[in-house]
Amino acid sequence: MQELIKHIALALVDKPESVEVKDVEREDCQVLELHVAPDDLGKVIGKQGRTARAMRSLLRAARPDQEKRLRLEIVE
Repeated sequence: MQELIKHIALALVDKPESVEVKDVEREDCQVLELHVAPDDLGKVIGKQGRTARAMRSLLRAARPDQEKRLRLEIVE
């Protein structure tokens, strides 16, 4: 899942060296933290959050039968 999100983010940003995806395990869910440069934050989120919503939908589709929820957090 990390590679999927990283691949999508790299295609969107101007500073690919700043893209990093961390996998954080929490009690109730698994969180993927996407770190990008402040200048690229708007590109990753998209207009009205459409790009971020699409990435979250892809994560749900790629992992439909998992017990824990998978969340995507976009961090500056």
